[in-house]
Amino acid sequence: MNKKTTLTLFYGAIALICVAVIFLSRYLHQQNENSGNTLEEIVQNTGRTETREWFEIEEDLVCVNQEGKELKLSDLRGKVWVAAEFFAVCPMCAQRNGAELTKIYQAFREHPDFHMVCFTIDPENDDVEKLKAYGAALNADPANWWFINAGSEEKTHRYLEEELKFFGIRERKDPVDIETNGRFAHDLGFILVDRNFRVVGKWPLADARSPEAIERDPELYDTLKNELFDRIQTELNAE
Repeated sequence: MNKKTTLTLFYGAIALICVAVIFLSRYLHQQNENSGNTLEEIVQNTGRTETREWFEIEEDLVCVNQEGKELKLSDLRGKVWVAAEFFAVCPMCAQRNGAELTKIYQAFREHPDFHMVCFTIDPENDDVEKLKAYGAALNADPANWWFINAGSEEKTHRYLEEELKFFGIRERKDPVDIETNGRFAHDLGFILVDRNFRVVGKWPLADARSPEAIERDPELYDTLKNELFDRIQTELNAE
C-alpha cells in the first residue's frame, strides 16, 4: 500500500468517525429534549427558592363532580386551588398521592377561599358513583374538593396537557403492566392556581418521595412540601 492510499484511508476513517460523533450527539440531544418528564429533570428543576408565575388559564372546562353536579372551572375564579390528576383504579394515585392531597386539604380546608380539584383521566370508566366513592375514601367535602369528569377522554387529556401543562398521559399496552400500575401513566404533580386563574407553580411531591429522589436529595420532599404550603398561604393572604 503506497503512502497516498494510506493517507486516503486514514482521512476517510477520520471523516466517518466525525459523522458518527455528530449523529450520536444530535440523537442524544433529541432524546434529552423528549424526556422532559423524567425523574432526573423533575429533581433538578424543582425545589427552587422562587416559584415563577407560569401562565393564565385561558380555556374553560365544563365537567361533572362527585355529586353529579355540572359545573365549570371558571366557577373557581377568586379561589386559590390545587389541581391533580387521578383515575379510580390507579394504585399510585391512592398510595402516593392520596395521603399528600389529604395533608394539603386538612391544612387549608377551613379557609373559605381554598379549593381542590382532582381530574379523572379515565372519564369513560370513572362515573359519578366512582368519583363519589373515591372522594368519600379521602373524606373530601364536595363543597371544597371536587372529583370531576370532563367528558371524553380525548378532550380531557388535551385540556390537562395543553391548558394546564401537566405532563403527557400515556396509555399502557402491556397487560402485566396494566394489572400492576393501571391503564395510564400520568403526572402525579400538583399545580397551584391563584385567584386570578393563573397557574403559579407545580410541585411533584410523590416523585420527591421515590427512592431515586431520596437517594439524590433526601431533603427534597420536605423542601417541596414546605414551599407548596407556604405558597398556598401566600396566595390565600393575597386578597
